[in-house]
Amino acid sequence: MFFQSYQKEFIYTGIVLLFLLVTRYFINALIGKISKKNGINLARTHLMQRYVSVALFMLALLIIPFIFGTKANDLVVLFSSVFAVIGIGLFAIWSILSNITSGIIMFLSFPYKVGDKIKIHDHDFPLEGIIEDIRAFQLHLRIENGDLITYPNNLMLQKPVTLIKKDAIYDVLDDGTDLI
Repeated sequence: MFFQSYQKEFIYTGIVLLFLLVTRYFINALIGKISKKNGINLARTHLMQRYVSVALFMLALLIIPFIFGTKANDLVVLFSSVFAVIGIGLFAIWSILSNITSGIIMFLSFPYKVGDKIKIHDHDFPLEGIIEDIRAFQLHLRIENGDLITYPNNLMLQKPVTLIKKDAIYDVLDDGTDLI
């Protein structure tokens, strides 16, 4: 009886979900093409594709209640309550959100890529190294002595950075040792 009385709503929900899945496919394919064209790390590409999937999932959670007849006022009360609780909880972990946001910004407009040798002009802790990976929360730098440093993305956008050498990771001396 339940399924018969809401048959039309289930059909519309299926159509919306199918549309969002197709949209996800095309957006992810576009992100893949842009990433390949610009030489963006595969891990960063997959991260952005996950962000798109989460955003489309959230959009589905917003649309589907309207299909079943939920009033906008009811959703406003629900979402404002949920966002207030989430906001209070996330305020305590703002640095994580800052790093995620910085990771998105770095994906879209970061002038350096994996393999570049950079110098971070931090007054307290200056660094010079080769970028090994750019992740959602941090950048991996290999410094001269071989140590791997993880540097938070939000600090990467706050500190001045100098490009020392593009694709330094691919430079090799005649004797086969890496230049770092």
